[in-house]
Amino acid sequence: MAVIKKRSLVDQVYDRLRTDIVTLRVPLGSRVNVNELQDTLGVSCTPIREAINRLQQEGLIEYENNIGARVIALTPKDVEDIQQLAVTLHCAAAELALERGDRAVMAEQIARRIAEFVAASTPQGQVSAVHQLVGVFYAHCGNSRLDRSMLAIQGQQLLLRSLYAAGGADTKHDLADFRRILSGVEAGDAAAVCAALRENAERIERTVSAALK
Repeated sequence: MAVIKKRSLVDQVYDRLRTDIVTLRVPLGSRVNVNELQDTLGVSCTPIREAINRLQQEGLIEYENNIGARVIALTPKDVEDIQQLAVTLHCAAAELALERGDRAVMAEQIARRIAEFVAASTPQGQVSAVHQLVGVFYAHCGNSRLDRSMLAIQGQQLLLRSLYAAGGADTKHDLADFRRILSGVEAGDAAAVCAALRENAERIERTVSAALK
């Protein structure tokens, strides 16, 4: 029988705040008020402050002198930097996964995520499907340090994908990118996979940056 793991109060507060940020329920640049969160969540300030510290380490919250904690406010340059780092990590994970992993298994998993993307009834459903599609490469790359490097900006990636989905995602071309990724995996062609990953990242960057200007 599987062991039921209890989630700490900090984990629960962290998950709640993180979800609210990456799904845009809390707007970019919004102040994070500990006292208001105590009233809303019905918990003491200690788990809230610990959760905020974790979100700061993940790059979703920042502190400003004389103001306090705020959700990050992105500029087009921030978007460019995040996407450049993300696609570099994605391609490294894809190359290692194709070298070390089972291509048939990866192809089946990616095909399932594409089907979920097509069937998604909400933008957040699409965001989740894409997030899990890219995650296939990290699950099969066999490099835990690379996986941890991606975790450090995972929240920012989810935030950008949510902004993209909310701001007029090009679903037709996104789907074409994902099918090219699948074909590349089936053929063991890392260059084709990386080209599709890069084009998709650049499309997100253009759309989100335009919306921020």
